[in-house]
Amino acid sequence: MDKKEAEELKKQLFHQKENGWKGKTEAQRQEIFNYAKGYIAFMNQSKTEREIVESSKKIADEHGFCDISQKQSLVPGDKVYWVNREKSMYLAVIGENSIEEGMNIIGAHADSPRLDLKPNPLYEDSEFAYLKTHYYGGIKKYQWTTIPLAIHGVIVKTTGEKITINIGENEEDPIFTITDLLPHLAQDQMKKKLADGIEGEDLNLLIGSIPFDAEVSEGVKFNILSILHEKYGITEKDLLSSELELVPAMKARSMGFDNSMVAAYGQDDKICVYTSLTALMKIEHPKTTAACIISDKEEVGSMGNTGMESHVFDTFISEILNKLGINRPNLLEKVFCNSKMLSADVDAGLDPIYSSVSEKNNAAHLGRGIGLNKYTGARGKSGASDANAEFVAHVRKIFEDNDIRYQISELGKVDVGGGGTIAYILANKGIDVIDCGVPVLSMHAPYEVTSKFDLYEAHRGYEAFWRTV
Repeated sequence: MDKKEAEELKKQLFHQKENGWKGKTEAQRQEIFNYAKGYIAFMNQSKTEREIVESSKKIADEHGFCDISQKQSLVPGDKVYWVNREKSMYLAVIGENSIEEGMNIIGAHADSPRLDLKPNPLYEDSEFAYLKTHYYGGIKKYQWTTIPLAIHGVIVKTTGEKITINIGENEEDPIFTITDLLPHLAQDQMKKKLADGIEGEDLNLLIGSIPFDAEVSEGVKFNILSILHEKYGITEKDLLSSELELVPAMKARSMGFDNSMVAAYGQDDKICVYTSLTALMKIEHPKTTAACIISDKEEVGSMGNTGMESHVFDTFISEILNKLGINRPNLLEKVFCNSKMLSADVDAGLDPIYSSVSEKNNAAHLGRGIGLNKYTGARGKSGASDANAEFVAHVRKIFEDNDIRYQISELGKVDVGGGGTIAYILANKGIDVIDCGVPVLSMHAPYEVTSKFDLYEAHRGYEAFWRTV
């Protein structure tokens, strides 16, 4: 065998791992960049789970979907959704084949690590007004100091009136921040472990410093409440029934001299929400029913009635069975056992600066396409949903048949740490599931980084999965 023949054989036998940008024409690159523009716009108007659901509902309505409650019956080709308490959402396009044969499901989550206001947040100290916070999800606390923060959420009065809050995103708005200690006086702080440098109880948002124009106690707090009452008609007691979140006020932007990446808050896991949602909008009259999940509470264990551990998704599918006129005892369980799913959640991208925590041969690389994780979990696969080889081969075939660039990886070295997704929850219902999402740098930080190529390949991959019988 000569050298040329050996090289050809090597190409056939080796698993080639190449940067996906290579060989792309200018027209193909422009298609990727154009798709990324829509994603960046979506991210800039959708920083919380409520905003994600609101934006997703608007997109679905524009593409012919409707609330399932508006349908008396369902037929193949119908497009329906169920909005669960404004914080999670389930969508479906009814397939031509019997749903009893199973569905193709893709599930992402809308929540991201952040800071929530405590029930009694407002206080004054040394003529500064502050809001107390409680962090949500896995964060590095020091990353949330000295950055611009915005307040998003709702305040609900006992009358039922709901007030939507969004302060800090427009240029005319004020922003807020959490202060940190100057290095000149931080000798003791800097001797602490990184995780202990900022205490959770010290993540207090600075919101004002002008006292009320009268001699009263707690004058700065009084002035802040007067401003809030004038603008929103609320009192301090109304904060008891509020959901107010602090998110970075920075905009999602193209990143790099070559514009190859996206920097944004909350790409875990809003990037998979957007790529799967926009893929579903292209699905017309599928053979197999296509279902899309936008869940809540993944970052804190998927608990609660808007998290994936609830049975609301089951109720949505049961309602589909009812309106197809085929429901009967145990049919829901049979549908799930015959279904296939991509758990659309991000993966840790290899960061060469911190490569010591990754095993390079099994790490996801930015720019190499959508990432598959056969299992997640920690150390000895604890808490993992481990996809069987047959299903991995099924997904591989879909991607390879449709020229979708993909990579199979795991989250870090074996004994370094680990993570999890909603995969195990759906697997517990009997569904074949594999994690399938976009690699991310600086995951869970206030500003995360992804590749536009991977973003676009995820969109293409999800669409191909839904088109498969």
